[in-house]
Amino acid sequence: MQIELIEIRDHLNRFPPFDALPEDRLDAIASQVQVAYFKAGSDILLYGADIHELHYVRSGAVEIYRRNGELYNRLSEGDIFGQAGLLRSNKVRFPARAIEDSLIYFIPAAVFAQLCEAFDSFADFVEAEGQSRLKSAVDSQGKARDLMKIKVRQLIARAPVSVTLDTPVREAARVMTEQSVSSLVIVDPNARWPNPEQVSVLDQQTQVMVGILTDRDMRTRVVAEGLGADTPVSQVMSPNPITVQADDSVFEAMLCMLRNNIHHLPVVQRRRPVGMLNLSDIIRYESQSSLHLVNTLFNQTQVSGLQALLPDLRATFVRMVRDEASAHMIGSATAGLGRAFTQRLLELAEAELGPPPVPYSFMALGSMARDEQLLVTDQDNALVLDDRFDPAVHDDYFLKLARFVSKGLAACGYAYCKGGIMASNPQWRQPLRVWQGYFREWIDRPNPTTLLNSCIFFDLDSVYGESELVEQLKDLVATRASANPAFLAAMARNALNRTPPLGFFRTFVMETDGQQKNIINLKGRGTAPLTDLIRVHALACGSKAQNSFERLDAIAATKLMPPEAISQLRYALEFLSLVRIRHQASAVEAEREPNNYIEPEQVSASERYNLKEAFQVLSNAQKFLRFRYPPHAVRNP
Repeated sequence: MQIELIEIRDHLNRFPPFDALPEDRLDAIASQVQVAYFKAGSDILLYGADIHELHYVRSGAVEIYRRNGELYNRLSEGDIFGQAGLLRSNKVRFPARAIEDSLIYFIPAAVFAQLCEAFDSFADFVEAEGQSRLKSAVDSQGKARDLMKIKVRQLIARAPVSVTLDTPVREAARVMTEQSVSSLVIVDPNARWPNPEQVSVLDQQTQVMVGILTDRDMRTRVVAEGLGADTPVSQVMSPNPITVQADDSVFEAMLCMLRNNIHHLPVVQRRRPVGMLNLSDIIRYESQSSLHLVNTLFNQTQVSGLQALLPDLRATFVRMVRDEASAHMIGSATAGLGRAFTQRLLELAEAELGPPPVPYSFMALGSMARDEQLLVTDQDNALVLDDRFDPAVHDDYFLKLARFVSKGLAACGYAYCKGGIMASNPQWRQPLRVWQGYFREWIDRPNPTTLLNSCIFFDLDSVYGESELVEQLKDLVATRASANPAFLAAMARNALNRTPPLGFFRTFVMETDGQQKNIINLKGRGTAPLTDLIRVHALACGSKAQNSFERLDAIAATKLMPPEAISQLRYALEFLSLVRIRHQASAVEAEREPNNYIEPEQVSASERYNLKEAFQVLSNAQKFLRFRYPPHAVRNP
């Protein structure tokens, strides 16, 4: 084979969609390629002209335009163009012009048609626009097995056992023993379904579930409290229990139990109870699941025991990656494990220090609050205390509690926050009224410091204690931020500080400082700025959602953004998160310390292409953010 043809073949083999073709087919393509040179500023394709070749950029740079002259795309080495015309009547649909001296390969239309017919991957690539390719890349990685595919109803072996509200605990215990169950559904025979015209006849014949009673409730709320055997179950049950739909996946049920630290999950068909899912049901089915790890860590009585579970945490993470769980699922499960470590440390702290002198909520911030936590993470947390808190009387207790938990988290792999965003910092250990004052001040008088605080603290969730304290803060943010255009504009401007690592010609812009040369920070230049701009839109529409994907759902419901733009953001966030996740999992398997930095030259050509598309989505979204919340909305404080 001539050296020129070998060079053509090897170059094609570096870029999608040719990188997936067999060598003999690449040899055949190379033998039919024609090469043309275009000077900078010269037209390559004119709108409406005949087209009979697929164009491939060997070197240089090309701009693609819409028919009205609007810039559509910039292409560089390895990109293709002209496929839209070949697929539709052999007429140019998108004009092209060289903006650098460029060398272009021409691949005959007949060869193009043969490749589309013979190779589905080639056809899928050329038929899809950039964002559609990104969607395909995400969808192809979400085909998880077992827990993601199997429905909850497949694990339900029997109907739930129920008793009425007025049943004495003695009778409830007898029923649990006779039926060999560890939980009961509590029903109210006098309650009626709301909106009966919207409820099926079968549901109307079913009594309304108002709570559940577990064997743990019996121990902690009856025996431990010394209540009499005639106490009605209504006084000791868990009211308004969290439920899961029968057609939800087992993985979704697992995340729900993990997220809420519950061992019994009523299964409903619409509103009608059809079963009870226990922690043991999933553990029997999936012995290496996140729930199995949670069950193990809640049995630990020393911080050293929790610390010893760090390898299990990483193994569980890698297992989910191998099972091709989505980024949303992996982030939720990993955050759930982080919550479980925190909750157990707080239980151990209270066992050592005694009961708290006033009610409190231990508040998670950042990725844990958003259910987007991965392996490389630090601890961002705070304490919200009841307004009866008196520093002189109570703070010694809460300082010791905060230090115990922060030290324990650090031992378990959650590094201390370099910025001091921890409950051990007295600034972030305050009564509710002070927190409300903080939040009002940050929203009403934004400045660089308070904007940074808003980005950190407005991703918040209660991990332990009186969750209502944190819910009041969520309510305040949702109502006050959405009504303050100046604050939203300031947040939008702040969200533009971190830009995607794309150069003018869609080439990667590498980090050049310190030891991190020739790398891309996937978090700092990808997922973090995406999270920032999604947060701004969510605040604008008054959403209380914390997770970025759920925030996108809330944004979509308000029509604040075009549906296509929201879809693109969703796929870009999922893809960038998946690349981060796989990179961290690979590091663990290779016994290296995981991080957020990738070397583009070390990933496949297809992945590099999709990274560029995802970063382009971020770039476009930042332009829209600048337009949607213009700087003139900012008022001087």
